[in-house]
Amino acid sequence: MRENNQIFALDIGTRSIVGIILEKAEQAFVVKKVVMKEHKQRAMLDGQIHDVTAVAHIIGEVKKELEEEFGPLTKACVAAAGRSLKTEEASATVSIKGRKLEKDDVIHLELMAIQKAEQQIKNKFDDVNAEYFCVGYSVLYYYLDGQKIGSLIDQIGNEASVDIIATFLPRIVIDSLATALKRCNLDIEALTLEPIAAIHVLIPPSMRRLNVALVDIGAGTSDIAITDQSTIVNYGMVPVAGDEITEAISDQFLLDFPMAEEVKIQLTDQATVTIKDILGFEQTMERAEIIQSISPAIDHLATKITEEIFRLNGLKSPKAVMLIGGGSLTPGLDERVAEKLNLPKNRVAIRGIDAIQNLPLEGVEVTGPEMITPIGIAVYAKQNPLQFKTVYVNEIPVRMFEVKKLTVGDCLIQAGVKLSQLYGKPGLAKIITVNGKAMTISGSFGSPPLLLKNGQACSLDDYVNDGDIISAEKGNDGKSVELALKDLLNDFRKNITFNGDHYEILPTAKVNGQTVTEDYIIKDRDIIEWRELNTVQNLLSQLHLVPEPFILKINDQETTIPQKSDKVLKNGKEVPLNTPFADKDVIEFIQAAPPTVEELAFLLNWQLETSLPITFNGKDVLLKKKITVIKRDGIELEKTSRIYNKDSLIVEHITYKPFIFQDVFRFADFELPSNPNGDYLILKNGEQATFIEELEPGDQLEIKWLAKHSNE
Repeated sequence: MRENNQIFALDIGTRSIVGIILEKAEQAFVVKKVVMKEHKQRAMLDGQIHDVTAVAHIIGEVKKELEEEFGPLTKACVAAAGRSLKTEEASATVSIKGRKLEKDDVIHLELMAIQKAEQQIKNKFDDVNAEYFCVGYSVLYYYLDGQKIGSLIDQIGNEASVDIIATFLPRIVIDSLATALKRCNLDIEALTLEPIAAIHVLIPPSMRRLNVALVDIGAGTSDIAITDQSTIVNYGMVPVAGDEITEAISDQFLLDFPMAEEVKIQLTDQATVTIKDILGFEQTMERAEIIQSISPAIDHLATKITEEIFRLNGLKSPKAVMLIGGGSLTPGLDERVAEKLNLPKNRVAIRGIDAIQNLPLEGVEVTGPEMITPIGIAVYAKQNPLQFKTVYVNEIPVRMFEVKKLTVGDCLIQAGVKLSQLYGKPGLAKIITVNGKAMTISGSFGSPPLLLKNGQACSLDDYVNDGDIISAEKGNDGKSVELALKDLLNDFRKNITFNGDHYEILPTAKVNGQTVTEDYIIKDRDIIEWRELNTVQNLLSQLHLVPEPFILKINDQETTIPQKSDKVLKNGKEVPLNTPFADKDVIEFIQAAPPTVEELAFLLNWQLETSLPITFNGKDVLLKKKITVIKRDGIELEKTSRIYNKDSLIVEHITYKPFIFQDVFRFADFELPSNPNGDYLILKNGEQATFIEELEPGDQLEIKWLAKHSNE
C-alpha cells in the first residue's frame, strides 16, 4: 500500500522510461528505488509520444516492478520533455512617428512578435488549429529606424522593431502524456517541464539571479534551459546528443549500435577498451586513441550545443554551464563547450545526483548525471506542479499552464486577441507636394487600448491570478491634423552663426503658384514650393563670398596648394562647399595668410639650402649654400618673402657641389697676423691639406703660421 509520504515519478524519455520512488522525510527526500526500462521500438520522437500503446506498455512494466515492493500505484508525477518545446524567432514592427515610446508600447511590440512566432510555428507544422502555450521568450534586438538600440523606452523616431526568440509547449504533448498514463490506470498527480525540474534540484532560487545554462544531453536530443534575473528565461533543444557519439564509434570501428554504446560507456572510466568488430577481429585500444578517432563527432556535438546557448541567451555566453544526462559523460565534451563559449574550464561542470542536497540514497545504483531529471521530476512536480489557470478575457474563458508568472499580455495572446488591432487607427493623413516631392502629413495617433483587470486599469505586464476578469477595448482612432503653412516652414527655419554673427535663414514659399500668408491652412493635394538656403555654398553666395583655391604657376605649370586655399568650417570641422547645414550650426569662412618662401618650400618638400658643420681654428662653424633659387618677375626671393595667390615662380634646383676648404672664409672670422712673415700650414684633421680640399661633416680645419728663422 502506497503511503502518503511516498512519491512516484516517471521520466518518459526517447530511449527509456525511468520510474522512481522517493520518500519524504523531515528534512530530505530519500530515494527508495529506481527502475529503468528501454523502449522496444521507436515510440517517442523529440519528446512527444508517437505510439501511445507502445509507451504505455513500458510504463506498465516499470509500474509493475515498483508495485511488487511498494504496493499499488495510482498517480504519477510526470514532466513534458524540454525537447518537445518549439522555439522560434520572429520580428514585429510599428510606426511611432511623432510620439515617444512608453513601457507598455514596448511590451505590446514584444507580444506582437510572440504572436507572429506562434503563427510561424503553426505554419511550419501545417496545423493552424494546434494550441500552444508560450513558456518563455527573450528579446534579441531592438531597432529604432532600422538601427540596433539598447532600449526603446522614451525613444523618438519613425519606426520601432524587435527581434525575439520564443518557446512554446504544444498542448498535444500534455494530452498524449495523460492518455499513455490512463492506459496504465495512472492519473497525473503533478506535471512540470523537465528543464524546470532539473534546474529546481540543481540551482536553488537564490542562484537563479545568475545567468546559467543547464544542458540535459540525452540519447537523441540535448535540451537547454537558461536562468537569469531569478527566473528561467528561455528553453531550447538541438537534435544531436549521445547517439551521435555512439554512431561515430560504430562507423569508426565497424561495430553494431549496441556494442558501440557499450564502448562509449566504458570510455568514461576505463583506461583500455577491448573491441570486437562485425568481422570478428578483436583489438584492445587505449582510451585516448578511441577518443581521438571520434573527436570530430564530439566537436560537432559541442558546437551545436553552444550555438543554441548563444541563440537562447541573447547572443552572449552565460556565466556558467551545467551538463546533465547520460550524454554529458562524453569524454572531453565539457572542455570543448567551455572553449567554444570562451569560459574558464571550471565554469562548465558535469553534475550528478551527488550535487543534490539532502538526498539520501537507498535503492539506487546509478548516481550519475542521467538521474538528475527523474529525481527533479519527483521532487519539483510534487512541490511546484504546473497549474492550470482560468482567466476570462472579454467574457471568454481562457485556460493556461502557469509555467511562469502569467501576465495580462500572456492572457491576450492565449485568447487570440490581435494585439496589432488594439491600438486606435491614426487620423486621416494629408498628401501634399513640396518642391516636386510627395509628402504625407500624418493625423494624430490613435490612443492605446483600455485594459481592465477585475474592473481596475492595468498594464500588459501586470500579473494575473486564477479567475481574474480581463477586458481589452480598442483605443480611440486619431483625428486629421490642421496644419498652417508657418508650422510647416518652422521645420526649415535655421538660425546659424557665421564668422561670429547671427543669421536667421528663412525659406520663401508659394502654394499652388500663389503667394500666401504664414497662417494659410494646408489642404489635401496642395502644391507647395519654396526656396531654401541649404548648403554652405548657397550661404556663401548669398553673402557674396567665393572661396578660392591657392594656385601658383611654377615653372609654367599650375600647382594647387590645398593647405593655403580658403577653407570653410562647420562646427569646427573643415567641410566641402556642397555640405548641408542645419539649425544652430556655426559656419566659419577662413582665408589663409599668404605663405613665405620658407613655408612654401616646406609644403612642397623643397630644400632651400644645405649646411655642413666643421671646426675652424678651434671654433664651430656652420657652412651653408643655396641649392634652390626661387624667382618672381626675375627677382630672387628671400626665405621671408611672401608668396601670393596666382603668383608665377621660376624655381631652380642647383646641383649639389661639395664644400671645400676655401668656403670657410665666407663664414668664419679670419685675420692675418699683424706681421705675416714666414710660411703657413693648411691642416684638415691634423694633416696637411689644400684650399680646394673637399670637406666632410665634423672636419677640424686649421691654418697655422710658421715663425721665420732669424738667420734668414
